[in-house]
Amino acid sequence: MTPTVTAHILLDERGIPWIDDTNVKVIEVVVDRLAYGWSPEEMHSQHPNLSLAQIHAALSYYHDHQEEIDAQIERDLEAVDAARKAAGPSPFVERMRKEGKLP
Repeated sequence: MTPTVTAHILLDERGIPWIDDTNVKVIEVVVDRLAYGWSPEEMHSQHPNLSLAQIHAALSYYHDHQEEIDAQIERDLEAVDAARKAAGPSPFVERMRKEGKLP
C-alpha cells in the first residue's frame, strides 16, 4: 500500500498545511478547536466558507501531526508574548493607569 496525502490538505513550499481552495491554515482550525472547544459543526457555522469535509480533514491532519502542530502553537504564543513585552504598554493603557482606571 502507498500512503496518500489527506484530502483537502495541501502543503506549501515551507511544509505548512493549508486547507485546499481556501486561505486557511490547518493550525487556524486547530486553534479554534483548542481555544473555544468548538465541534466541527460549530466551526462550520462560524466559518461557512469551510465545508465540513475540509474541517474534518484539518482535524484529521492535526491528529496525525499533533506533536509538530502543538509545538508550532507554543512557538507562536511565545513570539506574541515577546513582542508584547518588547512593545511595552500601549499609550491607552498608560493613560488609563494615570487616570486610576487600571491597576
